Amino acid sequence: MITSIQGTLTAATPLHAIVELNGFGYEVNVPITTAERLPSIGGTVKLHTHVIYREDAQTLYGFSSTAERDFFRLMIENVTGVGPKLALTIMSRLALPSLESAIRLGDIATLARCPGIGKKTAERLIVELKSKVSVGGSPMAASVGSSGGAASSVNAHTDAVSALIALGYKASDADQAVRRAALASNEELSTEFLIKKALGN
Repeated sequence: MITSIQGTLTAATPLHAIVELNGFGYEVNVPITTAERLPSIGGTVKLHTHVIYREDAQTLYGFSSTAERDFFRLMIENVTGVGPKLALTIMSRLALPSLESAIRLGDIATLARCPGIGKKTAERLIVELKSKVSVGGSPMAASVGSSGGAASSVNAHTDAVSALIALGYKASDADQAVRRAALASNEELSTEFLIKKALGN
């Protein structure tokens, strides 16, 4: 099992990255939320990967964190009707903190706004995954539990999205605004900072 790949980024689109390693170029399918964090072409990149083997193909999926990769696995292994392509679409629409929050809260409307997701699939996501993303038990929590800074950033993202929703933003728009705010800064990502930056975009 290939669990990660590190090499030179030679090409990238919103849904694909080509990583060159030891003379080989590996095509990796990525969600937009990972593509947003890729380095410039020619830079070194590390992606946490999941490989799907079929008789006629081997497809590599990559993510910027182990938590995102593990959540991708949860969806394709536990939710009927959600395959790799749809799982990647869902993770392209919502950052992991917002996605987990929507599942914990049973927010069908937010999940159903993801392309290709109807009400029934949103309901299945909630039913099948709610217990797996409960507070303290999610892949995200497990991955960042040893790092207070990472856990703080996750909480700040979720809290900032909630605040924007309370101000009248749609959930998906709030998530994207907070993601843009986080990407635009090298500062410590407090909830207050993210809200102010998002409102200024």
